[in-house]
Amino acid sequence: MRTFDCVIIGAGHSGLAASYFLQESGIEHIILERGEIAHSWRNERWDSMCLLTPNHQVRLPGFGYSGDNPDGYFTVAETVNFIEEYAQFIKAPVLCGQEVVSVNSTPLGFSIATNSDEYVTPSLVVASGACNRPSFPPCAGKLPESISSFHPLDYQNPGQLPAGKVLVVGASATGVQLAHEIHGSGRPVILSVAEHVRLPRVYRGRDILWWMETVGVLDERYDEIDDLVRARSIPSPQLMGTPERSSIDLNSLSGMGVQIRGQLMDIRDQEILFSGALENHCELADLKMNRLLRAIDEWVAEQGLDAEFGEPEDFPATRVEGSTPLSLDLHKENIRAVVWATGFAPDYTWMNLPVLDRKGRIRHEAGVADWPGLYVLGATFLTRRKSTYIHGAEDDAREVCEHLSAYLKKRSVA
Repeated sequence: MRTFDCVIIGAGHSGLAASYFLQESGIEHIILERGEIAHSWRNERWDSMCLLTPNHQVRLPGFGYSGDNPDGYFTVAETVNFIEEYAQFIKAPVLCGQEVVSVNSTPLGFSIATNSDEYVTPSLVVASGACNRPSFPPCAGKLPESISSFHPLDYQNPGQLPAGKVLVVGASATGVQLAHEIHGSGRPVILSVAEHVRLPRVYRGRDILWWMETVGVLDERYDEIDDLVRARSIPSPQLMGTPERSSIDLNSLSGMGVQIRGQLMDIRDQEILFSGALENHCELADLKMNRLLRAIDEWVAEQGLDAEFGEPEDFPATRVEGSTPLSLDLHKENIRAVVWATGFAPDYTWMNLPVLDRKGRIRHEAGVADWPGLYVLGATFLTRRKSTYIHGAEDDAREVCEHLSAYLKKRSVA
């Protein structure tokens, strides 16, 4: 049994950011990692995936991008390398190959059992990630066994898929990127679309995420949001990282030949049933995109920068067929595979504390769980909108570690 002032679970970018601030505060800690540093990035991403953020936004506390392609987008390999370099830079106390099997409460705080050891600590930071296991709609189990089923956690490239048409379910960043890639491999694709976030890759000469950071959208705090539960469940934006900085949306996909359908609602034998709300979903996505772009335009005008950034741009509304089919016969359409780009969920099956909500997520406010000494990092919209992205870990980790440090000091004099 080993004792530390703090234990961090997970050596991804969030856990390492926490280590940076704990070191600054002189708090003795250890990071437990089930595999290698950046394990999820190494093992749970498809081959062609790139970050949604431009390289100049990839940064962690005290460490940023230093290459010669600031407007490019990291590949998975480059992301892993960046995180590894950061771990070396801060001399992070990482123990690899330590898979956590249980966390229990003790009079001293927490007892953490791994596959090979046990640790005791008064404070625990859970930074094991929000995308550890696949999330499927309830009807996914009705898919006929003759049709191959994939989730982005086990999808690597189109070569895994059987010949024939592919149904991609979900139109967030993952769904549109995979539909684009699979169609490009020569396989016909049908994309099932529910609520989504449409954004141009570049607006008025700058990356849209640069704009969102510059005008303050990404810094919007959790306590400034009217409906935080909804904000934390909004799909990732329809973006992809390419050398050409190309936009991807339903118009570009349908222009390639991808067939667009509404939200998948049910599967009955060989028949897929779709919602009739496709047009509404698209109109709402267009409305929100244009609202953001106009807010950017207003900021540019207020700063007197119109000459620098050129004229405001308009984008055509999403094209929707007037009679989009509401059903699909899997056999007649020769659907041979379904890719469920329907989201992810964290895996806290080892957590033996009553701290999980009905969706299996740790209840918290700005990363401070409702259990003394327990903290969370790496969750969507933890303290700010940018929590989703690598550079959002800095502010999240700083606030969490400030609270943790104060907790330990209070505990030591109690």
